[in-house]
Amino acid sequence: MRKFLLASASPRRRELLGLVLPEFTVQVSAADENLKERDPGKLVEELAHRKAEAVARKAEKGTVVIGADTVVYAGGEILGKPRDRADARRMLQILSGNTHAVYTGICVIDTETGQVRRDAAKTEVVMAEISKAELEDYLDTEEYADKAGAYGIQGKMARWISGIHGCYYNVMGLPVQKLYALLRDMQLI
Repeated sequence: MRKFLLASASPRRRELLGLVLPEFTVQVSAADENLKERDPGKLVEELAHRKAEAVARKAEKGTVVIGADTVVYAGGEILGKPRDRADARRMLQILSGNTHAVYTGICVIDTETGQVRRDAAKTEVVMAEISKAELEDYLDTEEYADKAGAYGIQGKMARWISGIHGCYYNVMGLPVQKLYALLRDMQLI
C-alpha cells in the first residue's frame, strides 16, 4: 500500500483529501512562496509544485506527495491570505458586490517513479454586496484569518455568496474531482 502525504497545514484540505484517500499523513511544507508570477493559474500551480517538492525531498521512497495552493483573483489583483484585519477589510471590499475567481493549484509527486503531475482549477464566485456594518461584524469573527481572499465559502461568508460557476470544493481549497482524476490517471488509486 502506498503512503500518501499532504504538504499543507490547511484543516480544510485535510478534510477534503479524506473524501479521496482513506489514509494519509500531513507534512507541512516550508517551501519558498515568493513568486513574481501575475497569472493566478500559473502561480498556484507553481506554488503547489514547490510545496510538494519540498516535502518529497525528505520523504521516503514510495511516498506520494500532494501539494496545493489557493488564491483569489479580483480586479486584476491576486489576493492571498490577509496580513491583518485591515488587509482583510480591503480584500472583502474588493469582492463585495462583484464576481471573482478562485484558483487552486495541485501537484502530485510519486517519489517511487519520479512522476510529477500538476494542474489548476478555477471557480467563479458571485458575492452579494456587504454593508459596512455587516463587514465589521464578519471581521469581528476573525474567520478571515489564514484564508485566501479573507473568507471561507463554507463559513459565515456563505450569507453573501449568491452563486458559483465551477467546483465548490476548489473554493474551499482542494478541487476534489480534479485531484481524484489526476491520482487515478497516475494509477495511484
